[in-house]
Parts: sequence; C-alpha cells; structure tokens
Amino acid sequence: MPLVRIDLNRGRTRRQVQAICDAIHLAIVQIFEIPMSDRFQVVTQLDYGSIIADDAGLGFDRTEGVVMVQIFTQRGRTDAQKQRLYAQIASNLVLTGVLEQDIFIGYQENGPQDWSFGFGRAQYLTGELAVPTSQP
Repeated sequence: MPLVRIDLNRGRTRRQVQAICDAIHLAIVQIFEIPMSDRFQVVTQLDYGSIIADDAGLGFDRTEGVVMVQIFTQRGRTDAQKQRLYAQIASNLVLTGVLEQDIFIGYQENGPQDWSFGFGRAQYLTGELAVPTSQP
C-alpha cells in the first residue's frame, strides 16, 4: 500500500511514462511482497526547470530525464529491504531508458493511523485492513 509520487519533466510519451510507473511498482511488489493490485501512484509532469536535482556533492550530473520518486509507506521495513528496493527500482528504470544518475528516491514512513483508503475511516485501525508486517 505504499503511496508513490513520481515527478518528471514533460516530454516523455504516454508509453514511456507508463513504463516508468510500471517499473517502480514492480520493484515494490518484488521487494516488499505486496499484491500487484496494491497500487497507488501519482504522476506529475512538470515544465523544464521545475525540478532541481543537483548531485548532493557526489560528483555527477543529472540530465533533463530525471525521475524523482517519493515513497510513503508503513514503518517497519529494514534498512536492507530499503536498499534492495532502491537497487531494484534503479535496475527496473534503467530498462525503460532512464539513466542511473537521473533516479532520485525519497522514502518516508508512518504508522497505521496515518492512512484512510476511503469512507473517512482509518481501515488499519478499524480492522478492515490488516496492518502490513515487516518481511526479513
């Protein structure tokens, strides 16, 4: 049930955008072992210059093909799982034509009380949904 925000510069085709979204979702499914149908993504395509993504002092340049990924999900995954996720997202995105240096991922955790999937209820708290557990 991660909520994933994907920001990119305008100019990609609909097929390219879909491939990027699919690649990110597939990585989450593979690493976090969630159902394929558990998909929540928001894609924003921005004018050039609206995404500023410097190298953070690592000594590389990004192109206009940058893909910014923000993942909001339940806490409880290990650092090793997160690192595997980042690597899998990068591996999958490279297959869609995104350059490795153009992939930026931010990961934010919260708790079961922080989600409502509709009807104004926190389904993890009401018991309508099982709270996801950490996988080794």
